[in-house]
Amino acid sequence: MITGGKRFVSSPPAFSNDAKRLLVCTGNTVSVFSTSTGLQISELEGHEAQVTSVIVVPPSSPASKLMCYCWTASLDGKIKYWDFAAPELMTTIDIGSSIHSMVIPSLLSQSAESNGKHPDLFAYIYTEDVKPREEKTDCLCGQIQKCNLTKSRIVGGVTLAKTRKPGSITISPSGKYIGTYERQKLRIWEIPEKDSEHVGYKKIRLHHTKSFTALAFHPTERVVAAGDVTGRILIWRGVGHKTCLNDGKLIRRGLNKDAEDQPGVRDDDDADSCTTWHWHSSQVNVLFFSSDGAYLYSGGREGVLVVWQLDTGKKKFLPRIGSPLLYFVNSPDPSLSSISRADNQIQLLRMPSMEILRSISGIKPSSSHMEIYEGFGSGVVFNHTSGLLAVPTENYRVQFYSLFDDREISEVQICERNYQPGDEITVKVNLVAVSPDGSTMSTVETRLPEEGIGNLVSLKFWACSSQNKHFSLSTVIYEPHGDGGISSIAFRPTSHMAVSSSYGGDFKVWVRRHEISTEDQTVENTGWRCHAVGSYKKKPMTASAFSGDGSVLAVAAEKVITLWDPDRNILLSVIGDSLEPITSLSFVGKSEYLVSASRGSDPQLTIWSMLKLCTTWSYRLDVEAVASSFDKSTFAVLALIKPAKHMESTEASLHSAEGVILLFNVENPVPLSTWFVSKAQGGGLSFVWSSPKSEDEVAETKAFDEVLAYINGAHEYVLLSPHGEQASNLSFSRHRNFSSLEEKERSGYASIYGELPEFSLKIDQTPFTSMPSEKTWKTMFSGPSHSLPPLPKLCSDFLESLLERRSALVE
Repeated sequence: MITGGKRFVSSPPAFSNDAKRLLVCTGNTVSVFSTSTGLQISELEGHEAQVTSVIVVPPSSPASKLMCYCWTASLDGKIKYWDFAAPELMTTIDIGSSIHSMVIPSLLSQSAESNGKHPDLFAYIYTEDVKPREEKTDCLCGQIQKCNLTKSRIVGGVTLAKTRKPGSITISPSGKYIGTYERQKLRIWEIPEKDSEHVGYKKIRLHHTKSFTALAFHPTERVVAAGDVTGRILIWRGVGHKTCLNDGKLIRRGLNKDAEDQPGVRDDDDADSCTTWHWHSSQVNVLFFSSDGAYLYSGGREGVLVVWQLDTGKKKFLPRIGSPLLYFVNSPDPSLSSISRADNQIQLLRMPSMEILRSISGIKPSSSHMEIYEGFGSGVVFNHTSGLLAVPTENYRVQFYSLFDDREISEVQICERNYQPGDEITVKVNLVAVSPDGSTMSTVETRLPEEGIGNLVSLKFWACSSQNKHFSLSTVIYEPHGDGGISSIAFRPTSHMAVSSSYGGDFKVWVRRHEISTEDQTVENTGWRCHAVGSYKKKPMTASAFSGDGSVLAVAAEKVITLWDPDRNILLSVIGDSLEPITSLSFVGKSEYLVSASRGSDPQLTIWSMLKLCTTWSYRLDVEAVASSFDKSTFAVLALIKPAKHMESTEASLHSAEGVILLFNVENPVPLSTWFVSKAQGGGLSFVWSSPKSEDEVAETKAFDEVLAYINGAHEYVLLSPHGEQASNLSFSRHRNFSSLEEKERSGYASIYGELPEFSLKIDQTPFTSMPSEKTWKTMFSGPSHSLPPLPKLCSDFLESLLERRSALVE
């Protein structure tokens, strides 16, 4: 069983001490990636709930830089100690309460000491007390507690704070301060140099008129930065100078509330001054000081990383990242950092130039605006021959993701639009379909009306290159069905033919013209054209499907199914009369059976015999997805269910899922296998081949070569063996081969400047061309504005490209 599609950006990642590994919290596990290749190399499995914190143990001396130990905390209430190079679990501590955040200050302060020894190791954890929530009382559920990791227990009587709900704890780079925020208040504690179970803490409070969303500590000075919901950044200097500890009680000396002595400081906050910067248009999510403390990094919904010079307030930008920013993490290597994006992607940056080196991408979330418009689908699409997943995402793109490798393969930009989070959505990608052989993709996009004018639907066909496997636009068809929206797109398995059905009451059959060779040997691709148009009593066409051999086209005309000859466009038969509109059609095997599903107040799943043109059997099920096997007998459905209120606790925990996967034989209404699943709303289902097949191997494919792929609404997927043992629950444990740690290690000149080009002793026989290239200037000015060379450099190269070269005569 293989699982994947985990979320990479639920918590901040952590770099190893040599900066060659990146540890990422991915659901119940911690995935270890190579920073040189961006591929996963290992995984830490053992937690039973979401992992919320991962902390790498720093080296106690320069000689121990290759230490590979880390602490993890999870919502299962357990803290674990790992050797992530092995990988091997060393220690487990059971706290008994869900842990939402954890910091270990002693790990950061011990490197400054000569001996590096601590009698006890303490962690500060943000836990959640579930009793007030179960009792539905308006109490304080969040608690910041102290845990003795050496003795594996909570330190009794030490609760730093109680809050309405658990949050995150921020720690200073030196480990001297920890802090948290709740609404308009910051709480900061100073950790004693020699931490023990019975110590007092200096506590500092800072206030603001808006709710805080981010917190950062300066690495060497008493400077604190915080971001709020409006996009402002507040910087307090001289924090904690007036706060001291006297017999366990906090007192303040010499408070001066004069605004001239404490500019920008509110009330009696313990700070010398407070400065406000404002560039972001919405809340600040990322706030982090550089390792030398000279710069402050900030980011938010705009998808722009801003670098502020702390002394002057000047700023520079890394623009057009394409998604809201969530976390920024420095590595022990000052030339390497990472940013986490809201679209489930982590990018590694070369500092200080902020050049994007590589990306670690999970399955991106679907567009948040797709479910607003009724009648248009936003689900994922499977390609059963290659094992790829096509996901329509934000920013008008389609992501192709490998189910077996659990990584992104490519992305296709459907329409050119820059990421502008504040702008109103004007274009939406509605549907995506991929041909069975993966050579063609079809998309539907809609330009939404502006002020009631201009609702334009476009049908596009994309061709996949056989060399680099990238899609290029082949044909654009505007308003293919007039004013009617497109409900489905289906490709014919045996030829380059596709059908699009419309809510406007018709369907159209599209065929791809063959390439034409002209007299001068040039090849012209004429794209796709309309082959036929069909309708049935002007009823809305809600679904379509081709039979396995391509001889029959089934189109749902609202509550009935019409069968057509796709080549001659002749109506063969009309079957069925469901109570609700049919939303899905799928042929099982070659052509013997047809499965239809309708949704509404009276949903129904029906199996039709194509030989007898009658119902074989049916169920009253609310079907979310249907998948047909490649053999002649089996299919699977994903049905939505609601747990019964009278179930016992054990049954309720087992069947608390929102859906169930049922595997059927078309001739028997009793399921062959059953799996209960969670997050079924918006899920998908498909049979895929266990390994990519060529066209010659398709005919030899057998039933046991296929697996059943299920993806839930959160874009987590699992690959099941439909012919294996029956399971009542899904087990999300991945078993697959990981990549090696890194590429070939470079040293010396190559480690600084890169590899030298390969030189050949053979004489270049290429004839000299006197005319300059016409495309030189086109590529010279392409690229992001922040990475272009200076203008004098560009001008000299541009002028040189316009000059003609002449060979010098040597006498």
